[in-house]
Amino acid sequence: MNNKTIRVAVFLFALFTNSAFADNKALVGGRLIDGYGNRPIANSVILIKDNIIEKIGTVDTLPVPDGYQIISTEGMDVLPGLWENHAHLMLNGHSDYEHWDKAYINRLKDEIMPASALQLLLAGVTSARDLGAPLKDSISVKNRIENGTIPGPRLYVSGPFIQHKAYPGTEAFRWSINSVSDAKTKVKILADAGVDIIKLIDQDKMTFDEANTIVKEAHKRGLKVIAHSHRPDEVRRGLEIGVDNFEHTGLTTAPEYPADVMEKLKERTATGRVAGGPLFWTPTVEGLFQYNFTVDNPERLDNDCWHRGLKEDTIADIKQSLKSPGHLDYMQLTPLRKPTLKRKISQLKEAGVVFLVGTDSGIPTKFHCQSTWNEMAILVNEMDMKPMDVIRAATFWPAAMMGVSDKSGSVTPGKYADIIAVKGDVLRYINLLQRVDFVMKNGVVYKRDGIVNEEAIK
Repeated sequence: MNNKTIRVAVFLFALFTNSAFADNKALVGGRLIDGYGNRPIANSVILIKDNIIEKIGTVDTLPVPDGYQIISTEGMDVLPGLWENHAHLMLNGHSDYEHWDKAYINRLKDEIMPASALQLLLAGVTSARDLGAPLKDSISVKNRIENGTIPGPRLYVSGPFIQHKAYPGTEAFRWSINSVSDAKTKVKILADAGVDIIKLIDQDKMTFDEANTIVKEAHKRGLKVIAHSHRPDEVRRGLEIGVDNFEHTGLTTAPEYPADVMEKLKERTATGRVAGGPLFWTPTVEGLFQYNFTVDNPERLDNDCWHRGLKEDTIADIKQSLKSPGHLDYMQLTPLRKPTLKRKISQLKEAGVVFLVGTDSGIPTKFHCQSTWNEMAILVNEMDMKPMDVIRAATFWPAAMMGVSDKSGSVTPGKYADIIAVKGDVLRYINLLQRVDFVMKNGVVYKRDGIVNEEAIK
């Protein structure tokens, strides 16, 4: 080991040993964007005790007590940890679902899903909704993250989708419904297993009573229901049965949502708390919007951030599947869908839905280490949303939707110490989130000055 290597090793040891695992920490000097949309706090001080945010002030109003490890955030924007609201931990960007589902079904629990979770965490995602995976694998990964066995975001899982009829070969993570009693049974199995969400697709192809039963039974168990919005009838049926959150910006190449759908959406958003709260929508637009850029310049696919946690043969398999991104059957309609996105987002904004940042992370060409910031950048730079609104869509509002805003979603005393920081001004340059310099979850530092704390992720 040469002198330079020794100096780097000593620096890294000091960097993390002195502060990463200490019970009491102070983040000092950065501009705090707290998640509520308030005016940012310059020169902030955030005191963290026993992994909980204790106090917030400024360098002039809140001295750091003795016994606190000081972590400088000077020159940085400090934010709540991000939420990824539509992730698929069982997927890692491979282009061939049929191959992947067969080849990796027995590697999900111990390789694929833990790797996906770690990649999200190191990208600044401290909470994630995992929407679709085998039930036992989902609960296993969620529990292992909770007990500290493996690193990852706080997971809110759906387990298998519930749909009218599962596609052949997908029955491990898609469950068919054939009657009202079957609908009750499937929701009960999921709820008893410990899922946090029920994911519903093809609700327009079920009978009304079947789809309605799923929502009612889920709500009885305190579970939110999210539903696909690819077809107009999926939205119509979803509104009829009281879905809490629609996913995707669908209707394939149709130029806009039909007038009657828009009227129904406005009727729903007009009821607010009377209907159980806002109507949430996770549009997942960045993959659609950026596909042609990926085809023209596939260099981002070569970023090795998505390799972390995966075995060499898995990495090689994913790479070979993406050799010709312009030839993927999965994406052939995408260039025709792209021109419709701005209009549809504009319609949804006009209807008064509350947006959540989610990406379909894990589907072909979409890696967990890149997707969330890409979605935020597209919403700001292309969809004319204000940066502060997009930050809230990735922090405060997801926590509110999931009923955990008393613990998460903002940098507030009494909440989890889930905090990220970025060098620069994210309210002017949202793309800075592509390189999150500091990641803390539950008071543990997983990344500092852009360097991963390898001890924390063992």
